[in-house]
Amino acid sequence: MAAPPLPCAPQVSLGQNILLQPPLSRCGHGPGLVIVRPSCDAGCQAQNTSLDPEPVQKWAEESYTVVQITLDHETSADESGVLALVRSGIEALESSNEFYGAPTDYAPEFGKILGSVITALKQRLAAAVFFSAWDISEESISVLSHLPGKLSPADPAKRDNHTFYSYADVSSAGFIVPGHADFKITSAGVAHTRSLTLLKKQLGGPYFDLEKIWDEHTWYEFGDRSVEKTMATMVQEPYVNHIPTVGLRMHTRTIGTDRIIDEFIFGLTHNKEIDWLIPGIPPTGKALRIPFTSVVNIRGDRLYHEHIAWDQATVLVQLGLMPEYLPFPYALPGGQLPGPGKRFEYRVPAAGVETAMKLQDEHSVPSNEMFAFKVREVDDK
Repeated sequence: MAAPPLPCAPQVSLGQNILLQPPLSRCGHGPGLVIVRPSCDAGCQAQNTSLDPEPVQKWAEESYTVVQITLDHETSADESGVLALVRSGIEALESSNEFYGAPTDYAPEFGKILGSVITALKQRLAAAVFFSAWDISEESISVLSHLPGKLSPADPAKRDNHTFYSYADVSSAGFIVPGHADFKITSAGVAHTRSLTLLKKQLGGPYFDLEKIWDEHTWYEFGDRSVEKTMATMVQEPYVNHIPTVGLRMHTRTIGTDRIIDEFIFGLTHNKEIDWLIPGIPPTGKALRIPFTSVVNIRGDRLYHEHIAWDQATVLVQLGLMPEYLPFPYALPGGQLPGPGKRFEYRVPAAGVETAMKLQDEHSVPSNEMFAFKVREVDDK
């Protein structure tokens, strides 16, 4: 089977300050999305050191056809000019809108102009997404606002067709723009998923079979063992994990808007050095069974990242590298200290293959055995 073709869709200029980015998904088509951004964000991508791309690329990877309009203080003060730019973009596609930046990034009158534009074009717009607080009274379309800072108890979480989310750990609307001084990748990721959930609902997609995409990727990676085919299932800047020959036994799977969460048992024989799991440890020949959790983020019809977590203590116990007891250099509850020439040791709350057994069958191993705090007094050697 040939590798899936890598998407190639160069940007197209629609005039000064406006461009069109066709979808960067493998299917190559999707609903329309208009992004309005302040000119001060235009240089952020040159400062971007993360693996997150600028918004126009990210949304194209989600399989949207994206029109991006860039406004400065002068152009954002011209109501007829702004309306003409947005109308030009919509003539190339039927769309929703995303408005980046804070009110201070535009002319003082831009908020009023923005409301007028939405009102004038509401029959051709499905939804609007904002990344700061704007005084927009138009509620005939669905509106989502991502607000920097923490909402007060008096602030609404929802008003008619308008939903509000706040982000206490961010200081400006720039938190969504990679390369911006206020960029916050974790909050940006949460906001993106929330926006994606709204847009898919309002625009009727695009929807993809996430399980099929994930199964395709794992087949190329572990079955076919083709680097070229595996990478073709991923976005331009993915997180990549290389692992040895293993057996994977899935326990549970949860599917969300843009991600799959798996619980599985990762089984292997330690017959080669595995730097990412147990660095520097030569092969022991021991069999390992390790519970893993994997969060797979899918952007459009390609993978963006895999976040994998496991209990390292169970790995060390199964290899015989974790002692059952370790020194306890503190007084016991109540203030008791060890006797002369003695020391305390406590039982390490870690388990071996029992952790995998417990995940596979909750009745196979007794529950709550680690709750007991066990200390012994031994000679201090």
